[in-house]
Amino acid sequence: MTPPTDPLDYRSAFELAPIGLVISRERVMQDCNAEMLAIFGAVREQIVGQSFEVLYPTPAEFERTGERIVEMLDEHGRYADDRIMKRASGELFWCHVSGHALDARAPHAAGVWSFEDLSARRVLKVDFTPREREIAALVIEGHTSKEIGRRLAISPRTVDVYRARLMRKTGASTTPELVNKLLRG
Repeated sequence: MTPPTDPLDYRSAFELAPIGLVISRERVMQDCNAEMLAIFGAVREQIVGQSFEVLYPTPAEFERTGERIVEMLDEHGRYADDRIMKRASGELFWCHVSGHALDARAPHAAGVWSFEDLSARRVLKVDFTPREREIAALVIEGHTSKEIGRRLAISPRTVDVYRARLMRKTGASTTPELVNKLLRG
């Protein structure tokens, strides 16, 4: 039996995917789909051939996230988190990022990454520092101060100081209220 002819091929699936997709080598974006461009408000030249660094609020956040990805890849070479990213206009927004390193032993050598804009559900209304953004993302995921400290290579007590700052900035009085405010914006 011959397979049916279908105009939908892998390239069409990549281009028409309802989430942003990127193929990367050594943290440089080799190709992306139209949804990726729409999410980041960019044209191809601003994404393709560029380092992922252009999508981060600061170079330090780009570096720390890269280190975290290496440490946190699962045995299949996969990683996912919610983080604050930067559009081409400079606007910061919450984004869910999932990736698959083609070789778990060389996480940045080559990979496929997906990006989902969370700004419709999670509005960023408060101006956070880079470290506050990282801690906010991990608090939302339900990590304890000890776990966050381990992931960011800082003491749990330092995490608590940042958590208190986040609570003050958002007007939250408890961690569950902080999470709720971070999720609602």
